[in-house]
Amino acid sequence: MENWLFDGDVLVITKISSDCFYATTAIPFPYEIKLNGELSEDWSVGDHFKCEADNVYYDIGSDRVEADLIGISRARFESDPEVCYKPVIYLYPRETTNVSVGLDLDGELLCAYPAYEDGWSVTASPDGTLTDRDGKEYNYLYWEGEVDLGCEIEDGFCVRGEDTARFLESALAELGLTRREANEFIVFWLPLMEDNAYNVISFDTTSYEKAAKLDISPSPDTLIRVFMSWYPAAEYVSLEPQTLVSPERVGFTAVEWGGAKVGAPIG
Repeated sequence: MENWLFDGDVLVITKISSDCFYATTAIPFPYEIKLNGELSEDWSVGDHFKCEADNVYYDIGSDRVEADLIGISRARFESDPEVCYKPVIYLYPRETTNVSVGLDLDGELLCAYPAYEDGWSVTASPDGTLTDRDGKEYNYLYWEGEVDLGCEIEDGFCVRGEDTARFLESALAELGLTRREANEFIVFWLPLMEDNAYNVISFDTTSYEKAAKLDISPSPDTLIRVFMSWYPAAEYVSLEPQTLVSPERVGFTAVEWGGAKVGAPIG
């Protein structure tokens, strides 16, 4: 197979072993790619890169992707304003359950995995594993869409770029994400934020929930939706701080996280 998977794509490192490492494309596919080859100590999990690869193998049945690394260089993924990036949906029923999920989006659905065909239908296990009709397993449902959020950040937090990882770890825990869910959130967003002087961050989901309505059947007992609006700032911005709270996880729990880079306020 030709190395079309890597031509121009920005990838992000997810795991590193002694003779290989794993990555995902920053946009749009969430499955892992195994790259055979050693990395120097300069590289770490969460780094974005582009690479050349040979002997690319892709098994469409299992979504297994493997290739031999030829060359690697650092890259920066730039997010587009008003695009909801990588909202992912986790489902944790109390017992194995057939679940249907619909998305009523006030905008354009750009990508979904697994494919969105008038909704998703999966079998969800208590540990969060999702299985489709063909027996393929997923960690979560993924979508990306362009919507008019119509929001400005009025309250939230202004965080130094170098402190963003520590801030997100604390904030996401307060918002109810597990360590695994928070790790996947941070690995995606941190490379876009840590080199900025400051990041202005808000977790107000009001506009987002109006623009991206979820219909989950059977209805979850607990629904946690975490959406981060943010923009980089050259100087500190004074904001009214938010109080972060989360419902207790009781019974069948559904969790979603995503984010969007928004325009800084004028004036």
